[in-house]
Amino acid sequence: MIAPVRIVIDWLDDRAGVRDLVHEALYESVPGGSRWRYVWGSTLVMAFVTQAITGIFLWMAYSPSTQTAWESVFYIEHVMPGGWLLRGIHHYMAQLMIVLLALHFIQIIWDGAYRAPRELNFLTGMVLMLIVLGLSFTGYLLPWDQKGYWATNVGTELASQSPVVGPALKKIALGGSDYGHQTLTRFFALHAGVLPALLVGFLVLHVLLMRRHGLHAKDPRRGPDTAFWPDQVLKDSVAALGVLAAVLALTVWEGAELMAPADPANPYNAARPEWYFLFLFQFLKWFPGELEIWGAFIIPGLVVAVMFLMPWIGRSRIGHFFNIFLLLVLFGGSAYLTTQALYDDNFAAWTEKPGDNATEKEVDNYEASQDFIAAKQEAEHDAERVIELALSPTKIPPTGALTLVYDDPYLQGPKLFKQHCAGCHNYETIGAVELTELAENAGVSEGDLRTGASLSNPSPTAPNLAGIRGIGSHRWVREWFDPSLIISSRCFGYEESPFSEGDMVTFIQDTFGEAGEDKEKSDGIFLALNKIAWALEKEANLPNGFIAAARDHTQLQQDIDEGVALITGGLGDILDSGTSCIDCHKFHDEGELGSAPDLTGYMSREWLLDFISNPADERFYGDSNDRMPAFAPHDDPQLNQMDQKSLELIVDWLRGDWYRAEEAPAASTEEVE
Repeated sequence: MIAPVRIVIDWLDDRAGVRDLVHEALYESVPGGSRWRYVWGSTLVMAFVTQAITGIFLWMAYSPSTQTAWESVFYIEHVMPGGWLLRGIHHYMAQLMIVLLALHFIQIIWDGAYRAPRELNFLTGMVLMLIVLGLSFTGYLLPWDQKGYWATNVGTELASQSPVVGPALKKIALGGSDYGHQTLTRFFALHAGVLPALLVGFLVLHVLLMRRHGLHAKDPRRGPDTAFWPDQVLKDSVAALGVLAAVLALTVWEGAELMAPADPANPYNAARPEWYFLFLFQFLKWFPGELEIWGAFIIPGLVVAVMFLMPWIGRSRIGHFFNIFLLLVLFGGSAYLTTQALYDDNFAAWTEKPGDNATEKEVDNYEASQDFIAAKQEAEHDAERVIELALSPTKIPPTGALTLVYDDPYLQGPKLFKQHCAGCHNYETIGAVELTELAENAGVSEGDLRTGASLSNPSPTAPNLAGIRGIGSHRWVREWFDPSLIISSRCFGYEESPFSEGDMVTFIQDTFGEAGEDKEKSDGIFLALNKIAWALEKEANLPNGFIAAARDHTQLQQDIDEGVALITGGLGDILDSGTSCIDCHKFHDEGELGSAPDLTGYMSREWLLDFISNPADERFYGDSNDRMPAFAPHDDPQLNQMDQKSLELIVDWLRGDWYRAEEAPAASTEEVE
């Protein structure tokens, strides 16, 4: 040994007895020799140390308030160098600690290592298990995301129903009557301070008691007694490395989940506890209504009480067999209930829709599963979107990440459309096969063509408003020139429409339907209609329209100019009837208002805002408007159909006007057509 090192060790040994401490730790007797079944206690200690180290570094970047908690976790996950790895290790090690606890508990009961004189070892171990479960429960809320917020909400609501102390317990946990800043800070204090301190204290006591009584060897012993070093240390180290490898693999493969910021105004209908609490969640379904207290408190309380009494129950051989039987029932039942909970939630994804002969319960289970899957998919979609927005150049505003959610047309548009518009209008995105073909032809991604929602109305009374690259785009306008679509549910073909037999439908059917019989004439009209559609998309000024994405703007501008000429009279020169757009529509300085909507700025943001605010204005449908209400904000709450912000969000969504992390590849006019 190098002389300076020896001098330091000798000095430490003289003052603190280091050599005796090391010898005491490494040369403990292992009855019957080292065994793999003894590794679980050591791996649990390693897991806790890992949690303590990663937790301290996470604490350095975490800010426990309702306006900064999600934001700081986002920073850790997506901005801080190595933060995703740090958080992933902490997240998955917490879950593996539950597995390690279960394995350690099974080994202790199976080997009878809880019997005298080790009763206190067992009792401190039981307390440690409850503390670890408490750490898992309190840590679930800290990201302050939808999943953690609503799952914790369910848990605390359940705790409030406990006999006598329930309401007071809930108020103490929440820091008041509502979930908010005080709730988060209390859970953080428990998770990062109180419970870890208790765990360290009981862990020290547990280890001291274990060292006092030594390891319990299961008879018959396989070999002579050996020292803890080196064989058992090697086995413990291999097991610890295996656990770390599993945690790292899960972190790299999946990563720790972060949902959208907690939103108390929008419940997360797929809220569930973590997998290790799912058995209790499923168990509660057996005790509906007033019986819930049995499933939530009385039966679990009795089971835990019996578990604490196991050292005395197991003194006899029959008692030990009873403990093993109870162990098998508990873990077998927990596994069954967990599997059943997962099956119930995903029932609709694994089975066909119940037929006419299905029972009411089967139908209810299927519909409940559908609701769960839909809510989960929507939550995952919202989470991806808000993270995309948080990573945008504008980043998270000072008002917090929830502002990103409420100010985003992509997220709020479908919800507002469903609330205000879906009673009459369809919003049906293009079919998957057609979408794939269009994406290939246009040179764009399918994700860019999708608008983020498909809100179908089985009995539409107004036109479909879904357009590739936004309402008013070239493709959307072209549908209105198609004789087979003009009377379909995509345009004017809805039931009892005042326009289904109007001038526009008659004009399209009579003019362009007959033109299809003459190929040369048909080709000429087809090109003319394409140019009109380009001119109208130019009026819409869509930020993500085909014009904005086009590569060849020189040729496109020529088509737009020719389209304008066709709208203002040139179409009549091509058609035998001599009819043109400005015979009914106003377009800038040409034509007059009164018989059909003004095409000036058609489907632009300003045009749509004005139209939705008052469709009966003379610029739009005037006296011909028979059903669409005016959605203009009104001072009288009873007359206020929609506030200005909601109106703008719907319009921006319909026009495809929202932030995109990656711009779609440009497409030529020919490819789009």
